[in-house]
Amino acid sequence: MRLGDVANEGAERFGKPLDGVRVLAAEQMQALPYATQLLGRLGAEVVKVEHPEGGESGRGASPAMLDPGGRAVGATFLRNNLSKRSVAIDLKSPEGRELFIELAGRFDIVAENFKPGTMDRMGLGYDALAARYPRLVYVSISGFGNTVETPYREWPAYAAIVEAMSGIYDYRNPGRPPVTIPVGALGDISSALFGVIGILAALRHRDRTGEGQYVDIAMFDAMVAMTDIVAHFWSMGVRPDPDEGETVGILCEGFRTSDGYVVLQIGREAQFARLAEVIGHPEWKEDPVLSQRAGWGPNLESVIRPAVEAWSQGRTKLDAARELAAAGIVAGPSNRAPDVIADPHVAARNMLVEVPRTDGVAEPVLVPGNPVKMSKVAEGPENRVPWLGEHTAEVLRSELGCDEARIADLMARGVVA
Repeated sequence: MRLGDVANEGAERFGKPLDGVRVLAAEQMQALPYATQLLGRLGAEVVKVEHPEGGESGRGASPAMLDPGGRAVGATFLRNNLSKRSVAIDLKSPEGRELFIELAGRFDIVAENFKPGTMDRMGLGYDALAARYPRLVYVSISGFGNTVETPYREWPAYAAIVEAMSGIYDYRNPGRPPVTIPVGALGDISSALFGVIGILAALRHRDRTGEGQYVDIAMFDAMVAMTDIVAHFWSMGVRPDPDEGETVGILCEGFRTSDGYVVLQIGREAQFARLAEVIGHPEWKEDPVLSQRAGWGPNLESVIRPAVEAWSQGRTKLDAARELAAAGIVAGPSNRAPDVIADPHVAARNMLVEVPRTDGVAEPVLVPGNPVKMSKVAEGPENRVPWLGEHTAEVLRSELGCDEARIADLMARGVVA
């Protein structure tokens, strides 16, 4: 899907579910920007507040492309800020903070993801703004939350930190150095999704009561929820070291094929019996050890893997997955980036958006599309990410009635850019 295209065009007449909802976001990196981008894809208007010098930290990520002014725009920014407007305001200055407070009254939602206490110290926290605008929904996303005391409250956090603290790294590789960020920014995107849920619930509550409220999302909380098996399985006697407790009766492994790996997941004896038939080992169905799930783990490397790979290495990963799926076995190819980019499902579901580059490189930047598909909501059109401060004058004029002389004065003194 190209930037600016519209999918499900027949649904355009219905509008979008969040049309009219306005978000003022003092945001950076990914956890909150992903959330506000998703709100924008559902119809919300998002105005992004950035520091005049360099903008939010996601612009400094790598790899990067150059904007028309020759400034680097990092990958983290490029994939989380489609269709937003950028206002550059120095929130460290008294005038900048007052501009933010005035703008907040024009929006339904104020969102921020600074370290806990940062917005409060600037007089821009929930209590200060809610006293002035009681209908305001205010959301904070941080590593460890704002509403209760915690030993980690002052810690900065990126996705890898809360992922590690959730226990999932050690669960997957006990006793070995952690393989960090194994699935991209899970800690960020999971926090973003819980943030969106909280925002939508708060808006619904406001519809009923007329009152706004505070939505506080801790990334660590989000990861404890996403990695639910860590504490849950431990409480049920399953330990990472098989010698310490029960093992999980599941076969979830990748097996080598002619061009990579096919991954399959089997959790029931009937499913294992189907696998035995497909790969030509029907005798496994009667084997007193292999026919029971408790026997799969101990015999994985000595019996099961050699047999499955003797069958799978004569097939591509996609062909192997097709045969297994046809037999009722849950399986899929372990794809590389080129496989995903060329995947017909990804194209049919508009799950990659092509963003043209502005620095002379022909190949577009690919940004994940909107995974929320709704029958009466058209997807797109989406606009490119904003250049730093691109909409400052426009927003100050339209929202606060600032004239050209005042805008020029604010810019000259570095309050805005």
